[in-house]
Amino acid sequence: MTAAENVPDQPRPRLVVPRRDLDRLHRRAEFLRELEEAKALRDRIAPRRARVRRLREAMRRATYHH
Repeated sequence: MTAAENVPDQPRPRLVVPRRDLDRLHRRAEFLRELEEAKALRDRIAPRRARVRRLREAMRRATYHH
């Protein structure tokens, strides 16, 4: 038996977010969804350009050393 099993289940504290911040988060999520849709549409319309972009991003990742 581990120490974690001895602790009774306690309710997790709820995250309280002010209404203004909640609205901002909803708008941000909607913007990010629309941005992904726009990128997907652009990739379908210009597949060669999308392929070049993906290759460049891969090269950039491959040359980045932590």
